[in-house]
This record gives sequence, C-alpha cells and structure tokens, in this order.
Amino acid sequence: MNILVTGAAGFIGSRLAERLLELGHRVRGIDSFTDYYPRALKEGNLLGLRGQGGFDLVEADILSVEPGVLLDGVEAVVHLAAQAGVRRSWGDNFAIYTHNNLLTTQHLLEAGKKLGLGRMVYASSSSVYGDTQDLPMRETSACWPVSPYGVTKLAAEHLCGLYHRNFGMNTASLRYFTVYGPRQRPDMAFHRFIRALLEGGTIRLFGDGGQSRDFTFVDDVVAATIAAIFTPEAKGQVFNVGGGSRVSVNQVIAMLEEITGREAKVERLEVAKGDVRDTEADCGKAREILGYAPQVSLAQGLAAEEQWVRDHLKLLQEV
Repeated sequence: MNILVTGAAGFIGSRLAERLLELGHRVRGIDSFTDYYPRALKEGNLLGLRGQGGFDLVEADILSVEPGVLLDGVEAVVHLAAQAGVRRSWGDNFAIYTHNNLLTTQHLLEAGKKLGLGRMVYASSSSVYGDTQDLPMRETSACWPVSPYGVTKLAAEHLCGLYHRNFGMNTASLRYFTVYGPRQRPDMAFHRFIRALLEGGTIRLFGDGGQSRDFTFVDDVVAATIAAIFTPEAKGQVFNVGGGSRVSVNQVIAMLEEITGREAKVERLEVAKGDVRDTEADCGKAREILGYAPQVSLAQGLAAEEQWVRDHLKLLQEV
C-alpha cells in the first residue's frame, strides 16, 4: 500500500514510517521542519529512512502543497503532523496551533474527499478529555480540554467525524496517551528528566509530582496506528491508545534514578496552566476492534529511552 505519513521526521512519525517500510509498504513523508525543536534531531530521526527505495520525503507545509500532488497514488494517510505542547499553546501562539493542528487537518480531509482517499487515521490526544477524575477515561467520556492545544486536537478530531458522517470518508481517530521512548521530543518530561540525571542537572518539575499519567511506549502506539489503517471496522471510530502504565511522576523519577544510578535534584514549580492531574485510558475498544495490547512495560521503555538519550547526549548538547 502507498501511505502518506505527515510529520514523518518527528518522534512518532519516523518510527511509524520505518515500521511500515519493514512491513513492505511504500511511504511518502511530509514534514515542514518547524522550529519547535532543533532540525538536527529530526534529521537524525530520518537516518534510517533516507535513501530507502520505498520512501520519499516532501519538505513543505501541508497547506502549501497541491492536494493532487500530495495525495497522488496515496491509498491511506496517517496524519501525525501537529504543533505540540500544552504549555506553549496560550496567547499569540494559538495562531500557530490553529494553522498546524486544525487547518492542515481540514485541508487533508477536503483533499481526501475530492480524490477518493481510502483511509485517514488522525493522531489525537488524551488532552481532549481535560482535567477529570472520572477514570479510566473512555471514548464516551465528556471532553473538556483545559488547554488551547487540547481544543485544537478535539476540533480536528470532530472534523474527521464530520467528514465521515457527511461524506462517507473512511476516517479513524486515535487518542494517544503520553507517548515516550527513543527519539522523544526534548521538551517532554522523560527526556528532560533523563538528561538532567545524566548531566548532573536539576529536574524542573511542574507540580508536586503526585500527578499521574498513562504512559505509552512509542512502538505500542505505532502498532495501534498500523492496526487502524488496516482494520475495516475502525471506520468512523475513535480509540484510546494507552500503555497500561499509570504511575505518578515521582514514581517515574525514582525508576530513572535506579536506571541511571544517579540521584535526582528536583526543583518543584507551580502547576502549569493547561496541565491535568491524572490520565488513565480504558483501551477496551481498541483491544476489541484493533486487537491492541501494549507490549512494552514502563520499566523496559524507560530503559530504552535512557539508552537512546545516553547514546545521543553529545548531539543533544550541541543543539
């Protein structure tokens, strides 16, 4: 199958593209290389992809490419490209989030409708649920995002549903829960914690550390995403994709201390606007329809990410 992966140079996108190639599919990637984090890290993500016969990369903003060119020969789209980050989505930055998260999604849907696209899988987020104590979160739970980022992810998810219901488009949305692992963005917590431990720096922790998350290893997210591409029953559906590893941030820091053999120095800060206290995914629907079952434990995943950061520490320090 010919598959378009948006955000192909990113953390999840690059690993998804690699796995699709391993399975014998052809991948067209698109990435605009925004300055959210250094380009050198994204180029590193692409090392296993560039030069492969079944992969080509378009470097462009999705809105700037003619739909007929972008989707020529494409049978499915996995739409991962987005402006990430809860804390940065306030104020004037919101225009960037609406452009990269909402308008690009509508552009792809409209193009797919006109060109008869076979399937579009949209990468949504647990941020759509907001700050709720009704755990575990279910696809039928109320969605009240508490950050502008979450608002854009939910709005784009609704667009996918609208194009399915009104035009019969084959769309599916996956609500990823706190994805981690090798290549994780440098602004994300695990990456920052590991670097601080390895370099003898201070972990800047928002809140008291008692907040908890359902942490999901990147390869499990990739497996769920691929299943959504090829499962006919996923059409028009929304799925939670969690890792089954809901633990507190304090517990994560203790695990990383054990993995690195270093003692953490922690600076505790006020809770950031838009952060939620707890997340936990009910993945029963994904298990039933997609056959999804996370395979990587939190301890295994943290060790893998720690090794990746250790192996790339010099590059990370240079950029």
